[in-house]
Amino acid sequence: MRTILAKVAKPASVAALAIAALAMAPVAGAAPAAPEAGATITAADINPAAGTFTTVPEGDLSIQGAGDGTPAGAVQWFKNHAGSTAYQGLCEKAVENAYGTTGVWASANAHWNGASPKHTTGTPPKGSFVYWNISQWGHVGIADGSGGIYASSIGGKIGHASSVNYFNNYRGWTPAAVPHR
Repeated sequence: MRTILAKVAKPASVAALAIAALAMAPVAGAAPAAPEAGATITAADINPAAGTFTTVPEGDLSIQGAGDGTPAGAVQWFKNHAGSTAYQGLCEKAVENAYGTTGVWASANAHWNGASPKHTTGTPPKGSFVYWNISQWGHVGIADGSGGIYASSIGGKIGHASSVNYFNNYRGWTPAAVPHR
């Protein structure tokens, strides 16, 4: 009897562990984790006099892959995700995903502090990273090359603003590149 139980119990334990692991694994295509506390952009961070913004309704979105690592691909990634709320509070993840990577920098502030060269004047070239000193994590978007930006938190979604001054406390920009340390 003991031999039979040992032969049955071991496979049952392995099966239970496998089922538990599957239950805890992230689901492909699932929404990103909730934003960290303090990462919320408030109305005080927005400068509505700086320009216009556009978004599209959630129903007009289609699933797209990450960018191809080029500045044009990063801008296209943001266009493809316009209207999405999945990246609220996750601006750094959005700009990294736009370049086909993720998990490089912990926040927009860390990205600004670690990237170079830094520019505080001039029109950021297409695909450049554009930064603001708002919230404890900062904020980052991608330049459209014409003085505007694509970012999360534009009208509460990923969108386009016609000026880098859409958000208050503009820091500047760093060149377009696949994020790396």
